[in-house]
Amino acid sequence: MSDPPAAPRVPDASDTLEVRFVGGDAAAFEELFRRWQAEVLRWVLRLVREPATAEDVTAEAFWRAYRSRARFDPSRSFGAWMRKVATNAALDALKSSRAPGRVDVASCEPVASDATQGREIRESVAVALGRLTPTLRVTAVLALVEERPYAEIAEALGISVAAVKTRVFRATRALQRELDRLGIHP
Repeated sequence: MSDPPAAPRVPDASDTLEVRFVGGDAAAFEELFRRWQAEVLRWVLRLVREPATAEDVTAEAFWRAYRSRARFDPSRSFGAWMRKVATNAALDALKSSRAPGRVDVASCEPVASDATQGREIRESVAVALGRLTPTLRVTAVLALVEERPYAEIAEALGISVAAVKTRVFRATRALQRELDRLGIHP
C-alpha cells in the first residue's frame, strides 16, 4: 500500500519574500540583505579572520547571490544558501591573497601556564593554520577553532560530511607537521 501524497507546502511570508527575490524584485533583495547581512558577515569573518576582508567578501557574496538568484530554490533555507555562497566567496578571496593567511587564534585558551609561552604557542598555531591551503584552512578553522558541526561545514562547502572529516584529518596532520617544524610539541 502506498503512502498518501504529501500535502503541498503552505507558503509563509518569508517564502513570498524569497520568491520575489528569485523573480528579481530589488526590494525583496534589500530586505533579505538587511535580515541576513550581520549573520553572513559573522560567518565570513570566521573564515577570513580579518574584518576589512570580511566586509568586502560579504558584499561580494550578496552580489553573487543576486546575480545567481534564479538558481535559488525558495522552498529551501535562504540562510544555508547564503552561507554556501559566502563560503565560496571567502575561499576565492583566500586563494587570491598572495601572502599566506594569518589566522587569529587569540581567543584560544593558553596551553602553557606561562603567559609568554602561551602567546608564542598561539602565534605558532596561527602561522601553521595560515600555511594550510585555503580549502584546508577554512575547514580547519570551522571545525577546530570555531567548533562548528561537521554537517554545517559540509553544507557550507557543498561537500559530504565524510569529505569534511577527511579534510579535518588532513589539516590536523599538516598542522602537526608544521608545529613540529616550528618546535612546538603540544
